[in-house]
Amino acid sequence: MSRDRTAADAHAEGMAVRREVLSDEHVDRAASRISPLTEDFQDLITRYAWGEIWTRPGLDRRTRSAITLTALIARGHWSELELHLRAARRNGLSDAEISEVLLQSAVYCGVPAANHAFSIAQSVLETATDDVPEPSVEEAP
Repeated sequence: MSRDRTAADAHAEGMAVRREVLSDEHVDRAASRISPLTEDFQDLITRYAWGEIWTRPGLDRRTRSAITLTALIARGHWSELELHLRAARRNGLSDAEISEVLLQSAVYCGVPAANHAFSIAQSVLETATDDVPEPSVEEAP
């Protein structure tokens, strides 16, 4: 964080990016479930992941989405993959580009992981609209 930027600035910018990438509906659902147990975690991901990383100028959102898809496949985070497939579309990746990301993941993450990712993507992308993600997770970051 730059010296002139406060944690509050990072949180505000992160919340704006989080809403643009994941949708207002998703973020509102996550916010409605904040509890004393999860409050600090929600603040952390909003400030750090969205306010510090996703706001950096070095990569555009399309590239960040492609990287995120690959990381989620590599780690087997399938529910969050559903959410970020929708976000990738919102960030401008076409279904053909998403397919290329998944195909490349077969080489670096393994064929079984890519196979599962293609199955999820087929289901998500056939039924999803570009503007309203409908995650099946406990509101991922």
